Amino acid sequence: MRILVLNADYPRFLAWFYGRRPGLESASYAAQMAERNASLFGVADFYSRNFKALGHAAAEIHVNNPWLQSAWAHEHGMTIEPPGPAGDAGPREPPGWLQRAVKPFKPMLRPLARNIGLSPKLELQAADILLAQIEDFRPDLVLNQDVFYVDTGLMRRIRRIGNPVVIGQVGIVPSRGEDWSVYDLIISQLLAVVRSYRAMGVAAEVCHLAFEPAILDALPAAPVADVDVSFVGTVSVDHQQRIALLEAVAERFDLKLWSNRPRLLPRSSPLHRCIQGEVWGRDMYQMLRRSRITLNSHIDIAGNEAGNMRLFEATGVGAFLLTDFKDNLARLFAPDREVAVWRSIPDCLGVVGRMIGDDNGRAAVARAGQTRTLSKHTYRHRAAEILAFAERIHRSP
Repeated sequence: MRILVLNADYPRFLAWFYGRRPGLESASYAAQMAERNASLFGVADFYSRNFKALGHAAAEIHVNNPWLQSAWAHEHGMTIEPPGPAGDAGPREPPGWLQRAVKPFKPMLRPLARNIGLSPKLELQAADILLAQIEDFRPDLVLNQDVFYVDTGLMRRIRRIGNPVVIGQVGIVPSRGEDWSVYDLIISQLLAVVRSYRAMGVAAEVCHLAFEPAILDALPAAPVADVDVSFVGTVSVDHQQRIALLEAVAERFDLKLWSNRPRLLPRSSPLHRCIQGEVWGRDMYQMLRRSRITLNSHIDIAGNEAGNMRLFEATGVGAFLLTDFKDNLARLFAPDREVAVWRSIPDCLGVVGRMIGDDNGRAAVARAGQTRTLSKHTYRHRAAEILAFAERIHRSP
């Protein structure tokens, strides 16, 4: 089977990535892709390398990376408008007042939100390059990990090229007004999302996120654990529970926050003094390893379900993770044995206070969590699950 994985990167990551590699935007497609994979950010080449290990031809496309995509286009004889300098890769967020105004209505206004910049969509040239890549690779299976950049209209055009099996990986409830029937299957780490798609008549299954063990071989030696409490991730209007937790921790402990600097935090928030800036890929993994305790708090829309990337990234590199308790957490990790858990902000503060000086206790939980992740939650496991889904689709009448 020929499998193509479609990804999209955060603009802030692209700005950081090319900013640290002057001249890379002019390099060949292969050279840029090799550097992108070596960054270890996101899913990198983790899906394709495991599909290959299971006997299939596989590749990734980063659909919204204009320098990488234009390199492919030039090497394949396409006439295109050259992208701007890599320094233009920075984020273009809408103003704070607009984010606040639209937040309560995001699910129902997703199509409108795209047009005003709250949700991304590929420009015409980027879509043309992607379609040429589909024509060149001729996949039997397309795994789309960004259903907004590659929207349902563009996916219909992709399906006309050889009619591949199409699977979308989604972390939020479906946008209204979209015809999702173009997908053979939607997979999500959240059962609530799966149920939402099923209610719309779209086949959907739970498929969790994962960790790639090869990361451990690519990282330098584990650093000294010199950070008492850390959080590595995004802070935004969609993370109100996370902000409340982090502010409470920051008032009591030496919290280091590797994150964006959110516009909407009041000046009085203690988080301002905690922010260390953003880290990506291998730098992020090293920060997790530097932490005596690293915190996890799911995005508000996750509700009572666990399943974000931090669960697997932190445990995968052997960090001690203190995460919010969710109804399904025990199906992923044993609470208080493989990950520490908090059920309320006072509870979290109590766990931090007890565990911050308990080196042996933290090490035992971290070892157990890493063992669980490496035995049950790798991209090899997920690739096998996705292949089983695809095989079932093939057998369907």
